[in-house]
Amino acid sequence: MSRLRDGSATPLRSMLAANLISQLGNQFSNIAIPWFVLETTGSAGKMGLVAAVGLIPLIIMGAVAGGMVERVGYRRMAIISDLASAGSVALIPLLYLTGSLPFWLLLVLVFAGAVLDAPGMTSRTSLYPDLATLAGMPLERANSLWMIAGRIAGMFGAPLAGATMVFIGPEGALIVNAASFVVSAAILSAGLPMLRTERVVERGRYFAEIAEGMRFIRSDRLVLWMIVTAVTGSLLAEPLYAVVLPVYARDVLGSALDLGFLYSALGAGSIVGAAIYAVRGHQFPRRLVYVGGFTVRALTFWVLVAIPPLWLAVGAILINAVALEPANPLAMTVMQERIPEYMRGRVFGLIAATSLATKPIGLVMYGLLLERAGLQTSLLVMAIANCVVVGALWFVPTFHKMHAPLAGITQPAVAWKEAA
Repeated sequence: MSRLRDGSATPLRSMLAANLISQLGNQFSNIAIPWFVLETTGSAGKMGLVAAVGLIPLIIMGAVAGGMVERVGYRRMAIISDLASAGSVALIPLLYLTGSLPFWLLLVLVFAGAVLDAPGMTSRTSLYPDLATLAGMPLERANSLWMIAGRIAGMFGAPLAGATMVFIGPEGALIVNAASFVVSAAILSAGLPMLRTERVVERGRYFAEIAEGMRFIRSDRLVLWMIVTAVTGSLLAEPLYAVVLPVYARDVLGSALDLGFLYSALGAGSIVGAAIYAVRGHQFPRRLVYVGGFTVRALTFWVLVAIPPLWLAVGAILINAVALEPANPLAMTVMQERIPEYMRGRVFGLIAATSLATKPIGLVMYGLLLERAGLQTSLLVMAIANCVVVGALWFVPTFHKMHAPLAGITQPAVAWKEAA
C-alpha cells in the first residue's frame, strides 16, 4: 500500500466535507422528524416525546462511548455511526408508507439512531488533530475550519430541510436525510487513511478506562475549568437561543420572520468569528480570546434587557457571535494539546456528555422563569448571572496557563496508510 506523506491535506478536507454533510443530515433530522410526527399523529405531546427520546442517548452514550471508540477505532466508528443513522432514519418513512410504523416503533428507531451519534462525534474529534498534523496545518486554523463547517450546516440546514419538505413531503425529506449520512460515510471511507500509531496501548477493563479519563480531567485544572465554563454556559446562556429569543420575537417583534433574522445574525457572526480566528488565531493571546469572548457575550445580554428594536437586537447577537465563536476552536485546540492521544476517546466523550447534561436543565429553568416572571425579568436574570460568572473567570489563575503544555504528555508519531 502507498504511504501518505506529511503535508497531505486530503484526509483533513475529507473529514471537513463529511462533517458538513453529516451535520446537514442532523439538521434535517431535527426538522423533518418532529414535523413528520406532528403531521402523522397530530400530537404536539408526541412530538416532544420523540425529541426527548432522541436526546437521552446523547447524554448516556457520551459518558461511556470513549472506551468503545478507542477499541473499535476512530475512523471505523465514524463510518459505522453514519451508516447506523442512515438506516434508522430511512426505516421511518419506509415503514410508515407500508403501514408498519406504530408509535412505539418510531420511538425505538429514534432512540437507536441517536445511540451511536455520540461515539461517532467523539471519534471524529479524536481523529481530527492527527489529520491537521498530517496536513501541516496549525490546530487553531484547522479547528476554526471545523467550526465553520458546523456553522454553515446550522445556518442552511433548517431552510434546506423546510424547502425539501415543501416539495417532496416529510417522508421524502427523511429519505434525503438518510442519503446524506450514506454520502458522509462514503467520503470518510474513501478519503481517510487508516491510522497507525507507533505506540501500542494495552487495553484494560472498560470502566476502569473510563475512570482513568475522569481522573485525568480532575488532575488537569485547565481542562477542568474549561469544562466548568462550558457547563455553566449551557446552563445560563445557551437557553437564550432556544427559549428566550422565540419569546422575544413573538412578544416584542411580533414576527417569526424577525426570529429568522436573529438566528441568521447568530449564524453569520459565528462564521465570521471562526474565519477571523482561522486566519489570525495563533497570534492572539489565548486567555483574552477565551475569557474575553464570554465577557462580550455577557455584556450583549444587557442590550436585550432594554427590549430594543429589531436592528439593535440583531446587532447585539451579531457582536455576541463574532466575539464568542473563537473560544470554541481555541477550546478544541487546548484539549487536543493536553489530552494524550490514547485517551482522547474517553476524555472527549466525557466532556461532551457533561456539557450536554446541563442544557435541558437550563431550557426548563428559563422556560419556567419566562412564564412566571416575564421576558424582561428573565433577560435581566440572564445578564446578571452571566456577568457574575465571567467576572469570576478573570480571577481564575489557571487560565493564565493556556499556553503551557501539560508536563509528561507527548503525542505519538503518526503514520498513515491508504485505506484498503
